[in-house]
Amino acid sequence: MINAGGKNRRTRASADGWETAPEILLPAGRAQSWALRDFRGKPVVLVFYPADWEPVSTDQLIHYNEIVPQLHALDAELVGISVDGIWCHEAFAKALRLRFRLLSDTDPQGAAARAYGVYRPKDGTSERALIVIDRRGIIRWRYVAPREINPGVDGILTALETLADRTEPS
Repeated sequence: MINAGGKNRRTRASADGWETAPEILLPAGRAQSWALRDFRGKPVVLVFYPADWEPVSTDQLIHYNEIVPQLHALDAELVGISVDGIWCHEAFAKALRLRFRLLSDTDPQGAAARAYGVYRPKDGTSERALIVIDRRGIIRWRYVAPREINPGVDGILTALETLADRTEPS
């Protein structure tokens, strides 16, 4: 379940030159879905990662789980996205006691990752990528880390703090 604007999706530049975030709608659990448009009005952090249970991804998501209160203080929503299915996500989130949603980018495989330019067709997974979207749906910061490196939280927090310091028009 994805709506990334179709195969020929073109991103639009905002008035200030930043790229508009592609709309996504992904499974978030049994009979549950998550849509980016539902979070307009608050910052969103998309965390693309290669796979559940992969060691670097496990460390990365545990680290993000520790900063969920800081993210909420900045009024931000955090979601993890990989090509794993909802059942795998459910077991992984339970094992790690995650306090944020994991979204399944499986139908079609990697469609959300493709829409954000972070899909790895050779591997059938996504890059390890962080994307911060502002209240208006504009991508304000993105970082693609080497697959073997946990990108940490500093870039996310700095980007969100910058958004919080700026007065954004609605």
